[in-house]
Amino acid sequence: MSEEELNALGLPSPFWAFAWAGGQALARFCLDHSDLLSNKTVLDFASGSGLIAIAAIQAGAKSALATDIDPFAIEAIRLNAALNGLNSDQITPSIEDCLSSDGTAKLLASPPDIMLAGDVFYDAEMSRLVVDLMKKLHACGTVIYVGDPTRSYLPKNCLVERKAYSIPRSRALEDAEIRSTKVWQFRP
Repeated sequence: MSEEELNALGLPSPFWAFAWAGGQALARFCLDHSDLLSNKTVLDFASGSGLIAIAAIQAGAKSALATDIDPFAIEAIRLNAALNGLNSDQITPSIEDCLSSDGTAKLLASPPDIMLAGDVFYDAEMSRLVVDLMKKLHACGTVIYVGDPTRSYLPKNCLVERKAYSIPRSRALEDAEIRSTKVWQFRP
């Protein structure tokens, strides 16, 4: 279905349906560095399809809260978790808006050990809001990793590069067939 057809039906674009470069790199990072995730609680922020949360659980995380504001994404997370043999004790999909004051308060009341965020720095306002949330969680002891192919609003001033990956991409989604994508650690 085209974007125009979705709009005619009043449906949002299915951004959750794609394994974006930052998410792929972050999922690979999780699988390659299971020692960082072993028995940890994880927040997969703006989870989309649940790819990163699934990789975190497969790497040994105790549990993952997979958040997204799109109800279609929440259903995709449930389906993908089940297809990967995972249950609701391992991955909990949540439509909670973590950037709202209520959503942030809930996270701060019980902060995750690790926050994972792939491809979330796509516009100035989103970048500002996400960095604010990351600062608050970091102050609570949460370790934060970001997967990003160096988009325009990536806040490099508060990130330390951990690993670079070459991610094959569809020309329909990105401007290149191979996208150099980095995993960063948040350090305000």
